[in-house]
Amino acid sequence: MTQEVQGLAHQILERAADARRFLIAIAGPPGAGKSTLADRLAEALRASGESAEVLPMDGFHMDNAVLIEKGLLARKGVPESFDVRAFLDIVKAVQLAEEEVLVPVFDRSREIAIASARVVSPDHRFIIVEGNYLLFNQGQWARLDGVFDYSIMLAPPMEVLEERLWARWRGYRLSEDEASAKVYGNDLPNGRLILENRRRADLTLSIA
Repeated sequence: MTQEVQGLAHQILERAADARRFLIAIAGPPGAGKSTLADRLAEALRASGESAEVLPMDGFHMDNAVLIEKGLLARKGVPESFDVRAFLDIVKAVQLAEEEVLVPVFDRSREIAIASARVVSPDHRFIIVEGNYLLFNQGQWARLDGVFDYSIMLAPPMEVLEERLWARWRGYRLSEDEASAKVYGNDLPNGRLILENRRRADLTLSIA
């Protein structure tokens, strides 16, 4: 995987040429490996002497109190459970590369977003945006079409996603019933929705 990521970084460097700001999207279902790939790609770009930062879409989850009010808590992670307007505004600001942008980061262990938890500086040349709906072609998410300079879609087989999601929720010490509700009642249905309603990516990977 290390060599593959290094090869991907080299491909992106060639694509970026002399661009001052280059936005990379890493999209895919829950459990596809987006955050892991984003972090490794950022490390590979930094190792090449470039500046890179990761902007996670998960920081724009609506708060649980809002989701309860909307009747969406059990479906947290569906497209309408994110603050899409705020996310689009942040991505636009980051794309301009004119000023420092503070972005939220999601703490999965507490199921809350931490505001202003990461800094995207004008000096960061490569911004790796990772999240479920970056290539989603429905609703407000479709407004991201054409925003990214390079896009990657992670599309593992459903059985691989299922195994990873079980491992994720067991790792947070959920009961078998609670984990099952997360996997089959929410994450896998969201995964199918993402895979069936996606724009074409520059690169699609079945395993990450």
